[in-house]
Amino acid sequence: MEKIQWLLAFVLTGLVSLAQAITLPGSVVSADWLANNLSEVQIIEVRTDLASYFTNPEFDTDKKTGKRFLVEVGGHIENSTLLDFKKVRVERLVDGKKIKFLIPEKADFEKLVQSLGINSDKPIVLVPIGQDMSDIDEALRTYWSFKVYGEDQVALLDGGIAGWLGEGREFTTAGSQKTAGNWVSKAYRKDLIASSGDVAAASKAGKPQLLDARQPAQYLGLTKRPDVVTFGHIAGSKELAPELLAKPSNGALYFWQKNTYDALMAANGLSIKGPTIAYCNTGHLAAGGWFVMSELVGNKSTKLYDGSLYLWTLEGRPLVGVPLN
Repeated sequence: MEKIQWLLAFVLTGLVSLAQAITLPGSVVSADWLANNLSEVQIIEVRTDLASYFTNPEFDTDKKTGKRFLVEVGGHIENSTLLDFKKVRVERLVDGKKIKFLIPEKADFEKLVQSLGINSDKPIVLVPIGQDMSDIDEALRTYWSFKVYGEDQVALLDGGIAGWLGEGREFTTAGSQKTAGNWVSKAYRKDLIASSGDVAAASKAGKPQLLDARQPAQYLGLTKRPDVVTFGHIAGSKELAPELLAKPSNGALYFWQKNTYDALMAANGLSIKGPTIAYCNTGHLAAGGWFVMSELVGNKSTKLYDGSLYLWTLEGRPLVGVPLN
């Protein structure tokens, strides 16, 4: 009897180990892959519109084709956890000054992730809304934060919840209470973060290359965000507009293949191999430029300028652009 019990315990332990041993296929997962592995991963839905997590999606029907299509995102994947994107970036004291939009300190980030019920024994899949590059960048900024703190078993759902719903997959609007998780940082990768000094040196020397991840009007200095003091871009930077980074399909946005990104980089004067620093207005859209260059193109010598032009102009550093009337 004891031998049978020992054998049963050994088998069960092996099964648990196998369950924990699943690895993500890459930095991006498809809806098919996620649907087939729901019980093996932890899902975090990253949103600013928190109410949408608990409301039903809205669909309509094309009168000509009879095809049903998504009008308004609502609901979420069962057993997922809602993360308020506003908590992903925080105000911190830097050199005696309060600076907004920065990555949380290690202990604070761990506390945030644990509050979502996330543990260290399963991969993490981040789910954006998936209808606009700005909302995808919310999940990508979260992805970058996980990477900074040493988490490699993390990926993004291609198409987000919009793609999931558009394919007619199951969803729920029910909330759920989760016990605190035990996730902890596995490392601190300072090499993923660029400082103002790093950016100033790059602007002067011409390398690392600077990737501006904003819209053309902001890059050229025709418009600006309120958080940025002056108009224009950092001297020597090259633009990679956010609207180029994903393709629309059936109401959702999906990533391109690597060869398309390689061509987009070349068309915008960016090297796919050279050390790179991505920036934007506040470090939000820059996550898209960083993710594409680092994770999809494979240029691992890519950093994100935390604070970006908000911090740069707050420090009184210059921007260049077209002359304004």
